[in-house]
Amino acid sequence: MSIKTSAALISALKSFATCDIGDALVKLKVPFGGFLDGITMFSPERQAGPTKIFGEAITVKMVDASDKTSPSLPKHFCDYNESGKIMFISQPKGMYSACWGGLMTTRAKHLGAPGVIVDGRFRDILEQREMGFPVFARDISILGSNGFTRASEVNVPVQVKDELWIEPGDFLMGDADGVVVIPAGKVEQVVELCTERKRIDDLTFEALHNGEPIGEAIKRLRKA
Repeated sequence: MSIKTSAALISALKSFATCDIGDALVKLKVPFGGFLDGITMFSPERQAGPTKIFGEAITVKMVDASDKTSPSLPKHFCDYNESGKIMFISQPKGMYSACWGGLMTTRAKHLGAPGVIVDGRFRDILEQREMGFPVFARDISILGSNGFTRASEVNVPVQVKDELWIEPGDFLMGDADGVVVIPAGKVEQVVELCTERKRIDDLTFEALHNGEPIGEAIKRLRKA
């Protein structure tokens, strides 16, 4: 289901970090706090630097290459990238091949994608870094997708783990700490919680800089 989110809310949400958003989603009882456990930044640096990507999700469901019953796409899945949106690729679990590489990054950059998130493996890491393209993934591989996987569907719900799913139009954010998915229907609540938490954190940092013991500062300022 598509949920229209105001530009002001999107701008506010973008200003926070993955850790801020994850804490808010825990309070909202989103499974795993929206944390995409095991998916980390490989490019342009390895879990370092100021890189942050944010945007609506374009989901891609990959299937085993031997699967002849699942749907097929009329064009290469990479051509579904859109400016400002982040492609999330769901690779079958346990695959040791990659489903993203340098050619795809070249196309995605041309289409204005701010980065890619791969629930699986990618390759051509030096090419990714030379292009300065943010890539978040579970791991790397020397093998391409040919003979291993194929793209079956785009913009369908995909499962990350257990009750944690990514729906088309949800928001994705990735930074050096990791990746979080924000359900489109939770954006307003997340912004409210993050805004209040930032206010409290600012007061807590001030107290710590003034020498107050951390236990006392947290007890005094953080009620929950």
